[in-house]
Amino acid sequence: MADEPMRSEATSDPAVWVVRPGEGETITLGTTRGRILEDGSNTGHRLGLVESVLAPHTPGPPQHRHARHDEGFYVVSGTVRFTVGDQVHDAAAGTLVMVPPGAPHTFANVTDHPAVLLTVFTPDLYVQYLRDLQDVITGGGELTPQATIETMRRYATEPATDFPAPAAGASPRR
Repeated sequence: MADEPMRSEATSDPAVWVVRPGEGETITLGTTRGRILEDGSNTGHRLGLVESVLAPHTPGPPQHRHARHDEGFYVVSGTVRFTVGDQVHDAAAGTLVMVPPGAPHTFANVTDHPAVLLTVFTPDLYVQYLRDLQDVITGGGELTPQATIETMRRYATEPATDFPAPAAGASPRR
């Protein structure tokens, strides 16, 4: 049973969920590889947690706003560029970026090196968004900005059309 996550054996104690290296559901979205560590099924849907590896020069989704969940990003390695409205921030390893509902944002890896993010969703509903994006690809579709936006809308998320996409050479804040 090495492939199954460990749970506590005592029936009177809450179950403990352990996801070891190499375990978890894998999702591939273009140049990003994700590993779902918690899809909400073990937390009463209070949170979801995903590890993502962004290949060099990976563009992010269109800038958008969530209406029903917070999103937190912890940069494990590399540098990730976050665009928040009209501000650009380069976040190095060890940086936490918390995005409350309503805040416009996107992220990308604009460097020549991979970057690893841990993303937490509270509640967990955006984990299914990632699965749905993968379904677009496996169904023969392409992850165009329009396909991404259509999928986002199923999860109380709208594009932040009041902010233009940042220029490739936009100066970041530190």
